[in-house]
Amino acid sequence: MIAQITANDLKVKGISAIDAIVGDNDGVVITVRGVEKYVVLPIEEYNLLREFELDAAIQESLKDIAEGKFFTGSIDDHLNRVKSV
Repeated sequence: MIAQITANDLKVKGISAIDAIVGDNDGVVITVRGVEKYVVLPIEEYNLLREFELDAAIQESLKDIAEGKFFTGSIDDHLNRVKSV
């Protein structure tokens, strides 16, 4: 579960406010004037999320290669192709 803390509480209590909340939760949402604005995650959670994103990007690239959606050629060829789009 992700808990919430207001920006004002964070300003007053500092990082100890996040430490107190994150111990019992998966992360903390920081609200500013009642609107969810930021998320603070334990580094392990962030690294896992990042790993999932990178795995998805690799799978998408492998699919593109399998479907022939790639170009070969020199760097100059690539730059010319990109500039012409």
